[in-house]
Amino acid sequence: MHKFKILSLIAIVAIPAILSACASQAVYRSSQLPLKAHSSVELNRYLGKWYEIYRVPNRFEDADCRTVTAEYSPRTDGRIKVLNTCFKADKKNEAVGVANVVEGSNNAKLKVSFFRPFYGDYWVLDLAADYSWVLVGEPSGKYFWILARDKTLSPTLESELLKKAEKLGYNRNDFIKPKNDL
Repeated sequence: MHKFKILSLIAIVAIPAILSACASQAVYRSSQLPLKAHSSVELNRYLGKWYEIYRVPNRFEDADCRTVTAEYSPRTDGRIKVLNTCFKADKKNEAVGVANVVEGSNNAKLKVSFFRPFYGDYWVLDLAADYSWVLVGEPSGKYFWILARDKTLSPTLESELLKKAEKLGYNRNDFIKPKNDL
């Protein structure tokens, strides 16, 4: 019975703190128009390694991440394994999560969790026909990424993707660009 009281006390203290941390993330999207997910995503083509080209600030990616990757792979239970890696000059940090496809989204919307039972939205907003780049966000405008299969983009493509992000309501001055040199 004593263990139950301790666990209950921990839950009473921890759950509001976690929810408060989730709510404190800044909003980086100025448009009031609702975001729309891409029409459809072929999961088998989407799986694999992606490099972060840009992101908006968030509390779970350190500013000193020099190269950031996201790797998606199928799990035996039908869900998707998510492995995010932050390479720093002297070490690397990894976070392993799980993603579920949102029913009726044609695979363009996922619910992702790195800390179950809490899940966040992950929407594919725009995607290259050859799956070489993707714009990822979520409805509240608190999170946004430009990812690519290569560590760098041509200046022309990078400029085009930044313009696409601005049309979605994001300000490029808020973006963080990792060096992608490791």
